Amino acid sequence: MNDVQVSALSALTGSALLVSGDPPTIDLLRASLQQLAISTEICVEAARAPDLLKQRKFGAIIVDGPGNRLPSLLEKVRRSPSNRTSVSFAIIDNDADTAVAFKEGFNFVLRRPLSESSVDPSLRAAYGLILREQRRYFRCPVDIAATLRHSGMQEFSGQVVNISEGGIAVSTGLSLKPGVEVQVQFVLPGYESQFATQSVVCWCKEEFMGLRFISLSAQSKAKLQEWLSRRLEHSLPESVANKFRTLKLR
Repeated sequence: MNDVQVSALSALTGSALLVSGDPPTIDLLRASLQQLAISTEICVEAARAPDLLKQRKFGAIIVDGPGNRLPSLLEKVRRSPSNRTSVSFAIIDNDADTAVAFKEGFNFVLRRPLSESSVDPSLRAAYGLILREQRRYFRCPVDIAATLRHSGMQEFSGQVVNISEGGIAVSTGLSLKPGVEVQVQFVLPGYESQFATQSVVCWCKEEFMGLRFISLSAQSKAKLQEWLSRRLEHSLPESVANKFRTLKLR
C-alpha cells in the first residue's frame, strides 16, 4: 500500500501524529502504521506539535523521547479538544523513561531498539482503541429523511447528509442561528424505530445546518454507535477489516 492510497483512506481509518526527528524510527513506524491503513503525519520539530494538534484530529499520538519532554507534549495533547482522548505512545530508551511515560499517562510505550517484531504487537494491541477513537469522529455519508421541530414554528423536513456519534449535518431550506434548539427525528437504515433527540444548531451555511445531539438516550446512543461501527468496518480495506473483526472477538 503506497502513501497515496493510505492518504485517500485516512478519513476512514484515521491518522497518527509521529513526533520524531529520527529517520529510521520514522520509516519503521510509518511502514507498520501503513499495514493498518493508518496515515502518518510526521512532526520533526516538537515545537510544531501543538499547532498540528489544533488543526487535525489524530487517532494516535506517538512521541519520541527523551523522557524529559514526554510530560510537556502529553499535556498539550490532553489540552487539545479534538485529541485529548487520542491513544498515546511514548518511544523510550530505558526503564526510567518507561516509568515517566506511564506516570504521565501514556497508554503504551515502545522501547528501543525498535524493530518490526517489537512495534507491531503494541500497534495491534492499540488498534481497537484507535478505531474506537476514530469512530467518535467518523462522519458517515447518508441520505436519510428527517423531521425537525422548533419552538414556535411549524414542523419542517430535511435530509440528513452525514451522521456521527455527536450529531448530524442536514440539508433543509430553513436557516436557523447557531445556539437554537430543535428536535430532530430520523430512522437509520436497518432500524424501524425512530431516533428522536433534542439538538442544537452549531453552524448554518446556505441550505445546510450542523446539529449537535444534546439529549440522545442511552439506548439510542448505543444503537448509533453499533451502526457507525458497522459502517466504519465496511469502509475499511479488506485486510484491515479482517484485523478489526479478529480484535472484536477477543
